[in-house]
Amino acid sequence: MALIDRLIGKLQRHPKRFVFADGNDPRVLQAGRQVVTRRMGVPILLGYRTQIKAVARRFDIDLTGMRLIDPERSDDLEAFAEQLAEIRRDKGMTVEKARELVRRRTYFATMMLAASQADALIAGATDAASSALRPLFQIIPLCEGVDTASSLLIIDTEGRGPGEDGVLFMADCSVLPDPTAEQLADIAVTTANVANHLTNALPRVAMLSFSTHGTSTHPSVVKVRQATELARERARTLGITMEIDGDIQVDAALDPATAMIKGVRGEVAGRANVLIFPDLNSANIGSKLVQIMAGANGFGQIITGLSRPAAEISRGASAHDIIGATAIIGCQAIDRSLLYGSQ
Repeated sequence: MALIDRLIGKLQRHPKRFVFADGNDPRVLQAGRQVVTRRMGVPILLGYRTQIKAVARRFDIDLTGMRLIDPERSDDLEAFAEQLAEIRRDKGMTVEKARELVRRRTYFATMMLAASQADALIAGATDAASSALRPLFQIIPLCEGVDTASSLLIIDTEGRGPGEDGVLFMADCSVLPDPTAEQLADIAVTTANVANHLTNALPRVAMLSFSTHGTSTHPSVVKVRQATELARERARTLGITMEIDGDIQVDAALDPATAMIKGVRGEVAGRANVLIFPDLNSANIGSKLVQIMAGANGFGQIITGLSRPAAEISRGASAHDIIGATAIIGCQAIDRSLLYGSQ
């Protein structure tokens, strides 16, 4: 069974509230309809109600079971403005400026998430990535013990490729252009934690480079080696169980035969299910190559390191992509004890 189908099954037992910042987009409405019909929870669509209803009529989408909220006319507008001003007081935020911001769908959605009026947030369908990410990074606190917010893309080949049942977690594919060793370590630990939460499998983390346990002193390779050691230490401190190896080339991380030829041993060799790229260039290029060449499903970007679940989807995302990201962040909002019981 594909990962997303498994996650939807878990949401059917523990449904959640999803706030969609782009409520008048037809792909979002189609995804919201799926949330209702597949009993995943309650979709909350933000935007002008008349526009949302007009789009729904045009695409013959039933809005039954969905909540429609116009931020500019919401009873929560003033309370959210005051809360945002308090959160950003050290940055000079006034209530007047906050009131202007929370009229925007992305800020209103983030305030709903912060105020526990929604369990997970999906944005980005009609906005540039920076517009979707900025309120999240300004308002939602980082997880305890984490200093870096980043993102991951989940590639699912439905059993046809490497990874855990054909599922690979790739990071950071969206946020940090050139992470430091310390930031890479945070990315590795937070991505491993999400991977374990969603699959209940041991995270086998490959810290990717153009060398495998080599002697190169190139700064990018040195950074990966340092990040590997830092990630091991942080995982121990946070009580996160994972295996990690680096520096390691992607073929030695994913192909057992290549790992054996190159003399790579251990849990990660040829069996990695989490790939941590050294920078955004390689992550963006590598993840898109996999999707196009292998015809694999890609779900994300899933924001990691924050204390509340959120996804920043691409403006080119399909309704299928959106429902996949929704299932992922919905299950992030489910306590692990409910996901797996005594397993």
